[in-house]
Amino acid sequence: MKASELRQKTKEELENLLVELHKEQFNLRMQKGTGALTKPDLLRKVRRDIARVKTILGEMARAEA
Repeated sequence: MKASELRQKTKEELENLLVELHKEQFNLRMQKGTGALTKPDLLRKVRRDIARVKTILGEMARAEA
């Protein structure tokens, strides 16, 4: 997911995406704990996607102020 793609979304869409990413991160952590995680690189990808979404939301908040 690229930052340019995220900037085209509305604030509500980004917040919903953030919730989904947190759920996915939780599920991946549970899989890692049980040893069922087949692709450990997904944890890093999801964590970075969460950071991107939070960054864009922060930029939107600063632009409104």
